[in-house]
Amino acid sequence: MKWVYIAAGIAMYFKMFALPNAAPDFGASIVETLVNESGVPSAVAAIILRNRLYDTIYEVIVFTIAIMGCQFLLANEKPVTKMVQFSDETSVILARLGATISALVSVELAIRGHLSPGGGFAAGVAGGTAIGLVAITSSTEWMQGVYKRWKAAIWEKISVLAFIVLSAVTLAGYELPHGELGGLFSGGILPLLNVLVAVKVALGSWAAVLIFIRYRGLL
Repeated sequence: MKWVYIAAGIAMYFKMFALPNAAPDFGASIVETLVNESGVPSAVAAIILRNRLYDTIYEVIVFTIAIMGCQFLLANEKPVTKMVQFSDETSVILARLGATISALVSVELAIRGHLSPGGGFAAGVAGGTAIGLVAITSSTEWMQGVYKRWKAAIWEKISVLAFIVLSAVTLAGYELPHGELGGLFSGGILPLLNVLVAVKVALGSWAAVLIFIRYRGLL
């Protein structure tokens, strides 16, 4: 059997490197079709939030389960009393400046992700980065207080449910008017899905940051 495996490996590499790729180039026409059908100039956004929407729904659900898993696995541990945070003034100023820039980038990516490179997941990561930078320069009690005051956990759940419902409506074949190609309010429901994903990822990252600060004392 060893020689069969060797022969199969040689044949595979011969097919990959020696024989030409006869597949036709449909790149330009595929991108043009995606843009025309979705009503947004970003073909990546069209794929993620329209053509590959089933996968995106499960990506959001997996992220939600990951945040729940963090809390479940650490729930029985004893919270730490010593927190590792920035204390010198220079580091605090730089971290908060970076948090401000990340927050602005997050908003930009969320509302314009269907027009340019970006989108909900990138916006959520930028938002989570901003929250993390604030967390390592602020007291844990203040961060927890803001999280509870703004009911971030509830808004996170609402964003997930709203995304699933709107995705189901889209998959059922119902779409909003696409509007003018390249406009901010174009692409039908795609911009709203982008914003919901951004809110979900940012708030989920906030929850994870608080959990690891509480039970690990660091990020």
